[in-house]
Amino acid sequence: MAQITATSLPSSSSSSPLAFRLPHNGTFRCQNLACPRTPLLAQELSARRSQLTGSVVVSNHATVSRSCKTQAIQAALSTNGNTVVATDSNGAGLRGKLKKVVLAYSGGLDTSVIVPWLKENYGCEVVCFTADVGQGIKELEGLEQKAKASGASQLVVKDLKEEFVKDYIFPCLRAGAIYERKYLLGTSMARPVIAKAMVDVAAEVGADAVAHGCTGKGNDQVRFELTFFSLNPDLKVVAPWREWEIQGREDAIEYAKKHNVPVPVTKKSIYSRDRNLWHLSHEGDILEDPANEPKKDMYMMSVDPEDAPNEPEYIEIGIESGIPVSLNGKTLSPATLLSELNTIGGKHGIGRIDMVENRLVGMKSRGVYETPGGTVLFTACQELESLTLDRVAIRVKDMLALEYAEMVYAGRWFDPLRESMDAFMENITKTTTGSVRLKLYKGSATVTARQSPFSLYRQDISSFEGSEMYNQADAAGFIRLYGLPMRVRAMLDKEI
Repeated sequence: MAQITATSLPSSSSSSPLAFRLPHNGTFRCQNLACPRTPLLAQELSARRSQLTGSVVVSNHATVSRSCKTQAIQAALSTNGNTVVATDSNGAGLRGKLKKVVLAYSGGLDTSVIVPWLKENYGCEVVCFTADVGQGIKELEGLEQKAKASGASQLVVKDLKEEFVKDYIFPCLRAGAIYERKYLLGTSMARPVIAKAMVDVAAEVGADAVAHGCTGKGNDQVRFELTFFSLNPDLKVVAPWREWEIQGREDAIEYAKKHNVPVPVTKKSIYSRDRNLWHLSHEGDILEDPANEPKKDMYMMSVDPEDAPNEPEYIEIGIESGIPVSLNGKTLSPATLLSELNTIGGKHGIGRIDMVENRLVGMKSRGVYETPGGTVLFTACQELESLTLDRVAIRVKDMLALEYAEMVYAGRWFDPLRESMDAFMENITKTTTGSVRLKLYKGSATVTARQSPFSLYRQDISSFEGSEMYNQADAAGFIRLYGLPMRVRAMLDKEI
């Protein structure tokens, strides 16, 4: 292989062309000579002439080194003529220079290959970060070894389960937030708590950038990056799926082998799944056709309602100011309460939904969600509000709940508007305290009893028996006044 040595390079403003000559020893020498450029690198030099002090030009099958003042840059060229740059003396990669990057890391194939890709393209140290939001112990096994084998300097793992439920899930539950009539926002709520932790870790380790493995077609890229922007706008954000040439699993495996990254040996699921303490989502494969019924063996958190116990189970949920606090009279931490309800609800086939939703990026997608514990809690909280809120309060709260859900789905968790709406939700539900009894049976969670010390329901008023507080004769005058606009319009139509 020939070696090229650049002994003198013109500045970007110089008009002197470059010429190459080949001595007998096979080494090129580059000098500022007024002679025609060789066709070998003319195109590349022309395109990158202004960048010669910080990048390199390479030809097919050649290794190039050049000296320019105090900077020595080396690179290897691919056979298709593309420039493949290693690093310069300052550690810059193909796409620039970052000092240290905190990567959202799962240990799967995609995030494993992102580690060497970041080092190659940004010349940076990579710190992997994993958030435990209840995805399961199997997802966390052996992560440190995987991360370091991929080239990471360290792995940071944080247990965010209690924070996730207390500060993200329960506020959404109190608000009654539900997206497009069905979706209880499982993935949407998890992304801001993970992204916030990444910003904190970046500060702890002195990182100047963060990175994620979200694709350019999904919602999660928006949720992560809006959180980054809100909490630390100085952090640079790297999204490899929007930059690299890897197109699929086979490309990723090839890249991993090339960079000596151990390829995860776990069986590749035919579905794209996301799991946390609130839910489990399923997308892909046969679900991409909305006409296909989900397969029975796809579900993981809940049994088929047909196979659920033949006897119903009764449970009681205790609620204080719109927030669940106890199960069957036993006070539990937020994460523990939800975890136990996932087990109970899943046993009875509770919380399955199949929906076609509108993604934030514009396309429609079909997903199947399992939210057993969340469905039980959502049903209980809304039912208690039927006692503690009046008609106008419920209507206004429900209207704001739609906007609240839209903002959470769109990744605007740290938007002042959502925080302001949350203040309203906290205030309006301050009397939503009491208990709700539910009957769980073959896929349904039916409310059988509800009670509250702040109940607006008065039996002495509502009863069909006589009441001193409600005179039925008063209804006639109310109806005449309430119906006056309709009566006037009818009179106009009949020319009365």
